[in-house]
Amino acid sequence: MDANLLNDFVENTKNITINNVLVLKDGEKIAAYNWEPEIRQNQYSVSKSFTSSAIGIAIEEGLLTLDDTVIEFFPDEAPDNPSERLQRLKVRHLLTMSVGHAEPHLMAEQRYTTDEMDWVRLSLSIPLDYEPGTHFLYSNVGPYLAGMIIKRLTGSNLLEYLMPRLFEPLGIWLPTWETDPFGNSFGSGGLMLKVSEIAKFGQLYLQGGEWEGKQLIPRRWVEEVSKTQILTGADSPYNAEYSYLFWKGPNGSYRADGKYGQYSIIMPDKNAVVAINSFNTGGENILDHVWEYIYPKL
Repeated sequence: MDANLLNDFVENTKNITINNVLVLKDGEKIAAYNWEPEIRQNQYSVSKSFTSSAIGIAIEEGLLTLDDTVIEFFPDEAPDNPSERLQRLKVRHLLTMSVGHAEPHLMAEQRYTTDEMDWVRLSLSIPLDYEPGTHFLYSNVGPYLAGMIIKRLTGSNLLEYLMPRLFEPLGIWLPTWETDPFGNSFGSGGLMLKVSEIAKFGQLYLQGGEWEGKQLIPRRWVEEVSKTQILTGADSPYNAEYSYLFWKGPNGSYRADGKYGQYSIIMPDKNAVVAINSFNTGGENILDHVWEYIYPKL
């Protein structure tokens, strides 16, 4: 452990509500700081990256492809006369936030105010304002539908599907996960994990999907996730490029990223992972501090 590695980071984030930070390099924990005892907390959109992993595993198992159309998985929930755009909506569009909506849907307040219990039917009923694949819009519809495809293909919700394939091999005992009104894992958010558990997740990707001699996530999926799949139109170094439910960042990094500063940042050029659990509602960007005070010391 390097007792000094996080000193500047800690000193310069006094006004940010950070709970835990953990740094791995070459597969070993080299630094950690806990403002609060390490407990599980809501990972918000970090959950999306676990949904991505489930899709990658399912593709390797031969259950689907990225070019499968979405409505083929939901014949009973699709509109009676689906639009041509909806008929062209593919799995890859769900993972790249390019479904084609003009406004985000199934966001936090929307989930708790809608009268529609069937969120699949609701999602498929929203008109597509753009051709799928042409317009980036961060929304919860795509990842949710991706998770529901796993349910339709396997009969298991995301949590059940990932337990033997991902969580158990990583030594992560049964987490809780937000559900839709019918009890299906909400693939866009609500997964509860500790900082050390999301650090393991990042390390798994850093190792090409291999863990203790077993290939948990297909190596080719890891390779695709590490690449830019769509440009977002933003000018931030952290938000200009997106992959399959992972954000791209500086210096070839990519990350699972939650709403209030939950991060599992994979840094291949440093052979390192930086994991953070926060509840940051202020104006400062934690990632700025990671790249200024942690990254150069790795």
